[in-house]
Amino acid sequence: MSDQPSPREPTEFAFDSYPDAPPDGDRWSTWDGSTHGPGPRPAWVVTALGAVDADLGVLKTGKEADVHVVRRWVPGDPTHDVLLAAKRFRNSKHRMFHRDAGYLEGRRVRRSRENRAMAKRTDFGKEMISGRWAFAEFETLATLWTEGLPVPYPVQFDGTEILMEFIGADGHAAPRLADTRPPTSVLADLFEQMRETMLRLAELGWAHGDLSPYNVLLDGERLVVIDWPQIVDVIGNPHGFEHLERDARTMATWFTRRGYAVDPDEFFAHLLGAATARW
Repeated sequence: MSDQPSPREPTEFAFDSYPDAPPDGDRWSTWDGSTHGPGPRPAWVVTALGAVDADLGVLKTGKEADVHVVRRWVPGDPTHDVLLAAKRFRNSKHRMFHRDAGYLEGRRVRRSRENRAMAKRTDFGKEMISGRWAFAEFETLATLWTEGLPVPYPVQFDGTEILMEFIGADGHAAPRLADTRPPTSVLADLFEQMRETMLRLAELGWAHGDLSPYNVLLDGERLVVIDWPQIVDVIGNPHGFEHLERDARTMATWFTRRGYAVDPDEFFAHLLGAATARW
């Protein structure tokens, strides 16, 4: 009989590469620690810390950001289950800022280093621009939603991601106005919605800055305006009147081509009067 001790059985260890990951979904809800949207908060917003998020795929791609559909829900609680639109701004190497100079007029930061970096489009400057655009869009959505304008409710902002209201029904996203062919009988009502939105925006001193049928959604019979990072101060921006006129002419042209005649000069004059009335 050998006096040598018998070798021990090898110990088996189980490794979990993602020990903090939720049992369902892709991540825990990022609500905690993010910047939240304005109150009163819509009842459908899920704020439970036990909620999970799942990325359901890309809804829209753009020059500076992509929009994903995200499901946020509390497992086992069907009353807390909602779809959100997640707008995620790309890193500096994959963004296009070829048109931002005109929009950034009047939005200067105080530190000269940041201004120089943005002007020269260094990597640091691009990060500054994209970060400012992301948070600026969130703040803009919060302000416009509070003012009662037809925009998605901004749920939260976290880094380079804005989570906002998903516009659509039964899991289907609302189409862009450019992709629709509304009957002539509803064009007058749709234009009135557009006119009231742009007029109220002008009264607040702003122009969308890049308004077109491609960033207006048709949700049933309701128009919802999206894509706000480049909102323009009509008075403070030296190109403000130009942006306002371009927005007016673009939308007037679309409605006219669809069969509802809109005079672009008259429309622009009406908006310009509203924008300058308080000066």
